[in-house]
Amino acid sequence: MRRSPHLGLLILLALGVGIAYMDRGGLAVAKPEVAAEFHLGPARMGLLFSAFFWSYAVCQFGSGWVSDRFDPKWVYAGGFLLWSLATLAMGLTSGFAVFFGLRFVLGIGESVIYPASARLIVLNFAEERRGFVNGLIDAGSKAGPALSTLVGGLVVARYGWRALFLALAVGSQIWLVFWLVGVRAKPIPASTPAERAATPRLRDLLRRREVWGTSLGMACLGFVWSFLVSWLPAYLQEARGFSKDSMALLGSLPFWAMGLSSVTSGWISDRWIAAGGSPTRVRKTFVMSGFVLCAAFLYPAALTKDAGVCVGLLIAACIALGFYSSNVWPITQTLAGPRAAGQWTGVQNAIGNLGAVVAPALAGWLVQETGSYHAAFAAASLMPLLGVVVYFTLVGPVVPLNFAPRPVLAPAL
Repeated sequence: MRRSPHLGLLILLALGVGIAYMDRGGLAVAKPEVAAEFHLGPARMGLLFSAFFWSYAVCQFGSGWVSDRFDPKWVYAGGFLLWSLATLAMGLTSGFAVFFGLRFVLGIGESVIYPASARLIVLNFAEERRGFVNGLIDAGSKAGPALSTLVGGLVVARYGWRALFLALAVGSQIWLVFWLVGVRAKPIPASTPAERAATPRLRDLLRRREVWGTSLGMACLGFVWSFLVSWLPAYLQEARGFSKDSMALLGSLPFWAMGLSSVTSGWISDRWIAAGGSPTRVRKTFVMSGFVLCAAFLYPAALTKDAGVCVGLLIAACIALGFYSSNVWPITQTLAGPRAAGQWTGVQNAIGNLGAVVAPALAGWLVQETGSYHAAFAAASLMPLLGVVVYFTLVGPVVPLNFAPRPVLAPAL
């Protein structure tokens, strides 16, 4: 693949999403210490995990609308600053209620990531490059939890959980400087009445079965992913008996594997399309096979008695998820086109994160009620299979959709 003129933008997008996932995943690494300080059982801890996703999901609608109408560079920068300040404040607070509220603020800030990124991708990268582009950005979302698990676990073990949040907040400002200096602003030109009429509104999107298909499929991914991000570190320590240091090393491996898989499968899918494969066949093959294989590996990971086999199966499940995650956003970006990419992404992420809202809280309740992680793993394993059904029935050919233009009223004389 020849060097892209937008390589700097791509690197910053991948790093930005990685930082976001480190900030949201810090709580999972610090779960035992935070739970002990705030006297939280599994059910209340699950609610604390879910708090982020409540605001994150709801704010997707507004973030998508804003990203399609204003310069996405500044939309992203504003959200980044907000969530960094929330992360900093979490390292300083001493009360559960305030900490809970800051998780809401974190979700508001991070809600801009995917809508603004989608807008930038559609404006700067062609269809046959979007698998790799989205795969690399998705790899950033996996490197974030991997680093927060690996490095964060070591920081918490030596300096305490507050040090982790403070380090994340302060260190991430380096990225913001490079973003402000290195990304060229794209002023949005004034649109004509005809162009505004061709831009779909929210209700236009919600009438399309493709929007519901990609969104419900995303909800299935959100359920599995938020379960792993929220509960995997605690599972390895509490159910598998790993030390904090062992958890930091071995618990990061599934996330690294998923990131590598996402980049690789994104590149392969692009090469397949460049060689003549249709986007429909290519993207759907990766999406559906990734879901099926994830379900096949995830539940056995909880059943095996061998801790090494468990980690191996978790790695395999995450590699399979990489097949899906590298190709899910190219499907949306192609279907939506440049005028609807931000808003469709916002809708998809909003509905998709309903799964992320439910999963941490449900897992905490199941662990508390059953005294085991088996039921939580079973629920997470069923969701990818449901996602296959959704994509098969609701998402048709992966081609740009024609949204019926709204009537343009003549100006009154």
